[in-house]
Parts: sequence; structure tokens; C-alpha cells
Amino acid sequence: MKRPLRIGTRGSALALAQADQVIRRLQARDPTLPTEVVIIRTSGDRGQREVRGAFVKELQHALLKGEIDLAVHSLKDLPTDPAPGLLLAAVLEREDPRDVLIARNGWTWATLPPGARVGTGSPRRTAQLRALRSDLVYLPLVGNVDTRLRRLREGRYEAIVLAAGGLIRLGRMAEATEVFSLEQILPAPGQGAIAVEIREEDEATRALAERLNHPPTWWAVKAERAFLRALGGGCRVPIAAYGSLEEGRLVLEGRIAALDGTWMIRDRIEGPPEMAEALGETLAERMRAAGPFKEDGE
Repeated sequence: MKRPLRIGTRGSALALAQADQVIRRLQARDPTLPTEVVIIRTSGDRGQREVRGAFVKELQHALLKGEIDLAVHSLKDLPTDPAPGLLLAAVLEREDPRDVLIARNGWTWATLPPGARVGTGSPRRTAQLRALRSDLVYLPLVGNVDTRLRRLREGRYEAIVLAAGGLIRLGRMAEATEVFSLEQILPAPGQGAIAVEIREEDEATRALAERLNHPPTWWAVKAERAFLRALGGGCRVPIAAYGSLEEGRLVLEGRIAALDGTWMIRDRIEGPPEMAEALGETLAERMRAAGPFKEDGE
């Protein structure tokens, strides 16, 4: 009997839903493929979110030790510098990359009362939201989707902001009060995309994983991650980027903002998809030269 393909994932409802997507797509190609889900608790799950790669490093260690055959990540959690011995083998077709508002009392972004408490764990979101409305109070919000929604129901916030993709995968998009446009809030690099990581020398798993790759998403996130890497940014820096293919051209938009919303730099670039990394790097260099960007996000 063939040994099951061991798929490593975090244990949150969203992480398990993403792993299930990978399994279903693999088995759509080969219904006889046996799989086994291996749940791995990460530093981020233990509350150590300040650690670089907090939500992925234990999964990567398990890969390197041969305990799992592939790891499923939210791409936005994966550091832009490749881990030695590992390979980003595929990126699944991206889910809706936008952010959404979930508010009490049916409030929308425009009708939230002045002084309303808005919860978000993202400096990127906070910076862009403050630029839109400086009359609201922005408070930290951490935890998985269920935890964040529970804290809203408990009355700790009047509204919270989450990624649309996660809600869609959990079947909870109906709870959103409003979907922000990309003009209002540009997403984090890689937001909405699922990444599949493998050991570099594992050719058999690589052949399976590469079947999952969605080229338009691959080129788009490649540009976004090159942009982020060139700026030296991470999850604590208000940097946003979104790439898309339009009539065969890769269009990349970037934003860099002050956390207090007092300034924001916007720019865009386009070119052939095969030049994705160069486009991201060029846009980063151009924007760094254009304004008062600081790598610590202050």
C-alpha cells in the first residue's frame, strides 16, 4: 500500500480549511492518492507573534526533519527569504484579496459613529484606515477568526477588520457588513493566497505540488513579495501591495504609509509577468526614493 502524503498544517479552523483545499485539488487529479493531515502547533499559535515566521517555522522544521511531505501556509505568513533546503512549489488560485468590515448594529464604514473602537492586528490596515477616518479609535486585535469575532460580540469593539479570503473559506462571509475596495485598503503581499512548501530535493512531492500552481496568482504574488523584500518590511511595517494580470501584463500597485495615517506613498508599475521580481524591486526602489519611508514603520 502506498504511504500517505503527509500534509502539515496549523490546527486553526482556517488552516485546516486551507489544507482541505489542497487535498481536494490533489485528489481531483488522483482520486486514489492517500493523504494524512499532520497538525503542528506554531510559535504564533502559542502567542509568540513577534517571532519572525511565527506561523510557519515549526512547519518548516517538520519538513526538513522528514516528519511531513508538504506544508500548507497562508502565503502572507511566509517570510520572503527562502528557507535553506525548502522550496515554494505552488501557489493556489487566490481567493478574494480584499479586507472586510464586520460591525455591530449593522454599521457600515461611513456610519460608524465617531470614537467607535475598531479592532485590527495589522499595522497595514491601521495606517490605511486612519488615512480614511482619523475620528475612530484603532485597537489591537489578535487571535484566530473565531476569537476575533467572539471579541466583537462581547462588546470590546464596535467593528473589526478581517481578510475576506479567510471568511470565504470558513463559509462566514455573510457576517461582513461591508467589503473595502482595493482603492480604500490595499492588501498585504500574498493576502488570499495559499502556499505549498516542500523539501527542495523531494522530486516526487514536487511533481504533485506543481499541479496545484495557478500561474496568474504565482506571478502576481512573486512581484508583491519581491516588493516587500526589497523594502525590508515585515508584518509590523505598513506596506501593502497587490499584483494582477491585465491583458497579459502584470500590474503591481504598492503603498507605504505612516502608522498614524499622516502620509502615504502610492505608485504602480507594469510589465511582462516573467519580470515579476524585477518589477517588484523597481517599484520598491522608486517608492523608497519618493518619500519619508522608515523601515521600522514609525
